[in-house]
Amino acid sequence: MNTVIRHIITAVLLGFILTFIVTVVTLFVFVNDWSLIAGTKVGEVNYLVILFGIPIVGGLIIGIVTGTYWQQRLRHIEKQMDELLKGRKVKAASEFKEIKKIETFLIEIQEKIRDQTEAAQRLATDRATEREKSLQEVVVQERNRLARELHDSVSQQLFAASMMMSAINEENTSTPVRKQLHLVENMIQQSQMEMRALLLHLRPVALKGKSLHEGIKELLLELTEKVPMKITWKIEAFHLDKGVEDQLFRVTQESVSNTLRHSKATNLEVILMERDETVILRVVDNGIGFNIDTVKTNSYGLQNMRERAFEIGGSFKIISIPGEGTRMEIKVPNLGKEGKHHD
Repeated sequence: MNTVIRHIITAVLLGFILTFIVTVVTLFVFVNDWSLIAGTKVGEVNYLVILFGIPIVGGLIIGIVTGTYWQQRLRHIEKQMDELLKGRKVKAASEFKEIKKIETFLIEIQEKIRDQTEAAQRLATDRATEREKSLQEVVVQERNRLARELHDSVSQQLFAASMMMSAINEENTSTPVRKQLHLVENMIQQSQMEMRALLLHLRPVALKGKSLHEGIKELLLELTEKVPMKITWKIEAFHLDKGVEDQLFRVTQESVSNTLRHSKATNLEVILMERDETVILRVVDNGIGFNIDTVKTNSYGLQNMRERAFEIGGSFKIISIPGEGTRMEIKVPNLGKEGKHHD
């Protein structure tokens, strides 16, 4: 029930109760004849109508005034709660003592959440540093060797096979055979995409001295030369803790790899920006999409990206509509105290 209506009903009922009590007391104490009051008129209006009309009018006025007052106060609290939920800074702006106390509690809750998020990001940074220190060179060399061999052998052979199939399809061939050859050509092209996604997974996952925006730009520039897909990006430069950069870069690799392998997209857009002390990473494609309810529970890739986002105190959201594409978005509070925007 609306706050204003509730106050109006309460005020009207209270007015009726008080009027009834006053009337009954007056009759029993001062007047013994009920008909005397019932027949009394003020001007052309019966006295009883005035007697019971006053609480209705008074209740409406009082109810509207008090209801509007508290409705505004509650909307103010609702707005502050929404700011807290969105990760924005809550400010104690109310002049009313009761509301100010609630705002103080909200600010304390926000500070606790901020402290926990900062601790999680600091832990992620420490883990990233430890991972880099303890990284075995033989593992890195083996990944690079395998990636080189796949690129120099299987990937090149797939490319050659694709070119040969294109040349064969240009010749005059019967319609049934042409359809089969086109099918084989599409299979080879899909295998090329799978191979490029695999090579993307095999490439070094650490930024190795690069900033996040430098690493993502390098990754996307490399892909534009290798995949038949329109790739656009908007990458802003800003300071982030090492652990946060590491996790966001890994999520970018995972998301782009999934796009190459599964989406059949022709356009890919990557956005990295900072707004209101919040880092936003967004990857959007125009592919075939998928049913989120079906894939969410059994997809290791989605679960992995979600866990990486949560590990640095961020939120993970993915929207996909079959036939219309997929949009992945991560928002992370930027609590880095050191450093400035990269030049």
